[in-house]
Amino acid sequence: MKIIKDPVHGYVEADALALRLLDSGVVQRLRHVTQLGFANLVYPGANHTRFEHSLGTMHLAGLMSGQLGLDRDETKLVTTAALLHDIGHGPFSHVTEPVMEEFTGRSHHQIDRLVREGATAGILEGDGLDPAEVCAVVAGKHRLASIIHGSLDVDRMDYLMRDAHYTGVPYGTVDAHRLIRSTIFTESGIALHEGGINAAESLLIARTLMRPAVYFHHVSRIATSMFVHALREEVQNTPGTDAHELMRMDDAACMERLKHSSCEITRDLARRVYARDLYKRALYIGEDRVNAAAFRQELGPAREREIAREIAETAGVTEDEVLVDIPRLPRALSMEVRVRNSHAMVEIEEVSPLINTLNDTRRQQWRLGVYTIQEHRDTVEQAATEVLRVKRATKQDKLVVT
Repeated sequence: MKIIKDPVHGYVEADALALRLLDSGVVQRLRHVTQLGFANLVYPGANHTRFEHSLGTMHLAGLMSGQLGLDRDETKLVTTAALLHDIGHGPFSHVTEPVMEEFTGRSHHQIDRLVREGATAGILEGDGLDPAEVCAVVAGKHRLASIIHGSLDVDRMDYLMRDAHYTGVPYGTVDAHRLIRSTIFTESGIALHEGGINAAESLLIARTLMRPAVYFHHVSRIATSMFVHALREEVQNTPGTDAHELMRMDDAACMERLKHSSCEITRDLARRVYARDLYKRALYIGEDRVNAAAFRQELGPAREREIAREIAETAGVTEDEVLVDIPRLPRALSMEVRVRNSHAMVEIEEVSPLINTLNDTRRQQWRLGVYTIQEHRDTVEQAATEVLRVKRATKQDKLVVT
């Protein structure tokens, strides 16, 4: 057993199996994959990595396993899955997820090819674990998966606390220990004691407040859009480029590859992101000013490029000087857990009216962005307004955008 000092949880214990996995290539790579992508362009302290987040998630998974009364083998399975749950991430974490899904056909939750063969499989099998079962937990297809892949999962608890710590944003406050102590395991999954409602609500509030302040901050979104376009151009227009290979790189290797690409567009965008010479907002609007129904489907980068080309043509600028960013519309918050009170099991929405308020807030936070270089902002704004059929702004909408 080894003790590791963590700035969020204090001391984290790592047993012999965890130490062998921590020394493996797939986990060590996470030291060089930032947790928050380009959020450090806004918050200089946000340089923490998927490695430390994985340690924290493993720690909380162990605590929850104990609270739920799991046996030794079940606990080992859950904590191992928690440690490995992010090894499928591409460079800069969620920044490259759309490119991964588009060109490799998988998401970061699908870690089978990293776990079911090679050194990692040998480590797991040598300790009596089935690699396929570990993958099932990470993918959310196992009866214990909700511990790290559910509404009250330890993954979410750790990243909210950790992201708040490193950004300095005070909204990610989660009473993880109270929440864990309030959980019980039922046939339908994780449930709460009635006394844990406030702790569960605090997690929902933290998620809601961290979205605009950190996860969807406009500077980070602009840098992400630029980098995604650079990656797509590299995959599509540079001969011999393998998307799978790009997604297995760490942050530095991927950035250097793009900065020195033979593709001029890729090279220029990557160098601008690296130097924080970013595009500006030409349009940044909420759901109330566009036909939101048209964006109910998940459009993806390819469709965003089609819209960007149409806006660029209307504005009379080159197509690579316009980027369109259409995030997925936020799904309604639902804890997907039940609450045990003195009488019966009830849905948490029945005892927490706060959830409906938070859902309204999340919808109001959503923004569609159109980005361009400084000198084209006015022209692109007019073109985007026409192409997207943007409704006229009310007086309260007319805020200065910088």
